[in-house]
Amino acid sequence: MTVPGWRDWAFALKTYAAAMLALYLALWIDLPRPYWALGTVYITSQVLSGATRSKAVYRVCGTVLGAAMSVVLVPNLVNEPILLSLAIALWVALCLYVALLDRTPASYLPMLAGYTAALIGFPAVDDPGAIFDTAVARAEEISLGILCASLAATLVLPQSAAPVIVARLNLWLDEARTWTQTALAAAGAPNAGDADEDRNLRLRLASDAIGLDALGLALRNEATGAERAAAAFAPLRQHMLMVLPIVAAVADRVAILEREGALPARVRVFLSDLAGWLADDGDDPEGAAQLRSRIDGFEPTLGRNPDWTTLLLASLSVRLRDVIDLRQDLRALRLHLAAGTAPRAPLAFAYTARVRTVRHRDHGLAAFSAFGVFVGLLVCCAVWIATGWPDGSAAPMMGAVACCLFAAQDDPAPQILSFTNSAIVGAIGAGLYLFAVLPLATTFEMLALALAPALILCGLMMTQPRFAPMGMGAALNGATLLALQNGYSGDFAPFANSVVASVVGMWIGAVVTRLIRSVGAGWSARRLVRINRRSLAAAADGRGTGHGLELAALMLDRAGLIAPRLATLPAEASVAMGDLLADVRVGINLVEVRRVRRQLTGAARTAVDHVLALAAHQLRRRTGRGEADLLAALDDALDAVAGVTASPERRASLIGLTGLRRGVFPDAPAYRAAPMPDQREMAA
Repeated sequence: MTVPGWRDWAFALKTYAAAMLALYLALWIDLPRPYWALGTVYITSQVLSGATRSKAVYRVCGTVLGAAMSVVLVPNLVNEPILLSLAIALWVALCLYVALLDRTPASYLPMLAGYTAALIGFPAVDDPGAIFDTAVARAEEISLGILCASLAATLVLPQSAAPVIVARLNLWLDEARTWTQTALAAAGAPNAGDADEDRNLRLRLASDAIGLDALGLALRNEATGAERAAAAFAPLRQHMLMVLPIVAAVADRVAILEREGALPARVRVFLSDLAGWLADDGDDPEGAAQLRSRIDGFEPTLGRNPDWTTLLLASLSVRLRDVIDLRQDLRALRLHLAAGTAPRAPLAFAYTARVRTVRHRDHGLAAFSAFGVFVGLLVCCAVWIATGWPDGSAAPMMGAVACCLFAAQDDPAPQILSFTNSAIVGAIGAGLYLFAVLPLATTFEMLALALAPALILCGLMMTQPRFAPMGMGAALNGATLLALQNGYSGDFAPFANSVVASVVGMWIGAVVTRLIRSVGAGWSARRLVRINRRSLAAAADGRGTGHGLELAALMLDRAGLIAPRLATLPAEASVAMGDLLADVRVGINLVEVRRVRRQLTGAARTAVDHVLALAAHQLRRRTGRGEADLLAALDDALDAVAGVTASPERRASLIGLTGLRRGVFPDAPAYRAAPMPDQREMAA
């Protein structure tokens, strides 16, 4: 744990102040369980003000929806405890399933709707006639805590996400620039060690780009003025991700041309100048225009019967323009983020405007996670009902909270156990306060002063990523177990029952999750790789997205999810999953070839259709069988398309087929163009 800075102390103090304000108002209004307002402040508060505000509305709406569901279920099923348990467990599972499909703050709405019904419904079985009043009171208490947390985050020394985004973006750009310069200087294939290092760097860049998502969402919900720059962040993430396949394609073309001894001298000089231009950190539109003009000078025209070298050089020219456009846009977007302004001029790499909201949604894993929570809740309820445990409702109640909070993890069990440990720490602290300190606190001021050391310490822990779950869990569970109300009621038996039931519920959740739901990082990574390849097959069949960059954005989003998982695996396991960026490049070219094939006719269109059909079949099987047929079909398609009349669609088809051939068969011999009819006659 690093030494807390002044911003950490500011966060801890303002969170404590918000908690005391929520508690005071709840006591003043005479809400039945004011401690829910205090605990809600700590589960809601985030270091960045926008992160707190972004979840506030969703939390309130989710709380109201969950409270409404408890009002519907409990009175009608209270005499059938098994059916009531099934209904609440099914509701929690359904809400969690919906929440896991969304990786934005909006996911908090269905998640809270789920476990709020458990928080209200299970304890209300002893007094079902008061369920409406109980539900209204819980909604008021939780909403009050959310409101106080949001006000503190907005009005008291708000911390903007913009400086954090700019700092991380600068680090990312430095790494990406170094990698790009290495790609431009490539001479032949790298050795194995360099290949492993290059693969790790690419995966880290993808992971870091995805990791900016939460900061961008926080920026959008600020009230500091920096939120105007959120429009600059929207295309930034996709630009960052698109750098990866574009630069990888450039590296591939440069390496193969060097290996064939076919890289023209003027192109070599250009690559050196481009690397130097990339090293300049400033905005340089004139330099970019000059570089684009130089590309026009050496880009081949792709006349009749182009050879393999000409096709590679044409493909390289297209991707070099993309590198220049992406570099310009990233610098411009960074300036807007730093200045807190929205971009007005159109971006050079305009395609990402179409795909800025593309995200991977894993329906299978979401359903799997929901089923695990469903079973865990039923087990908790079975223990509670079978034993007739006083205050045993805390078991399914806290089991639902713990399982839902960490359901997005590959293996939620360790996080649930860590949350349980924080609950035990909170219970110990609550016990000391309840039976040793609070009897001496006769006024609200004395109560606030007594709670200050523990709650401020929890706030400080929440500023440290490593200790944040422990700090939040101790504050939340400690506040709940203290059960602060208007008047002191220190009864040990209910306190002990609630503590044991809460811990048992979370333990049951961890055990059931480990048995049913837990998967390793390798399993998740392999699954995402398979999903990516199914997307490729669908794209080849024409059942994928309509634009190549949409498919690329979706696959790159998955690559960003795969990257941190691969970092935890042995190198050989990572290598066995293949080149993720090569798959992305294949996807771009597949969709682009399918798009332009509509303007082809005759033998050219037939040959391209044959390639797409074989590619779909091959991508589904992912075996060596049939590779020779696909390679031959690609060469036949290049021959057929090369023979049609010059047009933009013909050129796009040739470049797409070239990229597809390099992506699927990087080690295949060079394409040899078939002789034209007049050449065959002369040879005869």
